[in-house]
Amino acid sequence: MKNIEKIFADNKQWVADKLAISPTYFEELSKGQNPDFLYIGCSDSRVTAEDLMGVQPGEVFVHRNIANMVISIDLNVMSVLNYAVKHLKVNHIIVCGHYACGGVKAAMQSADLGILNPWLRNIRDVHRLHKEELNAITNEEERYDRLIELNVQEQCVNLIKTAAVQQAYKERGLQVHGWVFDIHTGKLIDLKIDFNKILSDIMEIYRLV
Repeated sequence: MKNIEKIFADNKQWVADKLAISPTYFEELSKGQNPDFLYIGCSDSRVTAEDLMGVQPGEVFVHRNIANMVISIDLNVMSVLNYAVKHLKVNHIIVCGHYACGGVKAAMQSADLGILNPWLRNIRDVHRLHKEELNAITNEEERYDRLIELNVQEQCVNLIKTAAVQQAYKERGLQVHGWVFDIHTGKLIDLKIDFNKILSDIMEIYRLV
């Protein structure tokens, strides 16, 4: 485990490495950001957006919370979404879950987890919506992995319900993607969320623009 002094020493080396590649690296970085992607992922310390996507600072706008949730009354995620879509003009929004997610696993347990209860209730709602499919999976680990995938799918649906996403889709063809990071192999898996079909299915009720 790193101590605080080691972190600052590593930062000093990181700065030197960047300047060795480009003497104007930080000068250019300070001019502003123009990311094409908004990444909504899990807070898990093993799953860092820039590393698993292979991108550099300035290339992806990032929001992380427990179990990569998009909850309409969470002002944090809604503020990030609004800023990314309306001001940064991102063209892609990614919801990325990961196998071995502690938040999803906690939601599968019958336990009082205090302040986490209302947050995890949203994952339990995903379980309720898909209980027939999940209950048919006899292997517990496979059922757990499938709930992780379904949770990503439902968070994509929650994004598509928002006015910001619907408007950006009409104006510039913004797309929503659902991914899972396989923590066992390091690979990203595209769940191939059918954005257009989901949008079509929900617009009767959730059309806002």
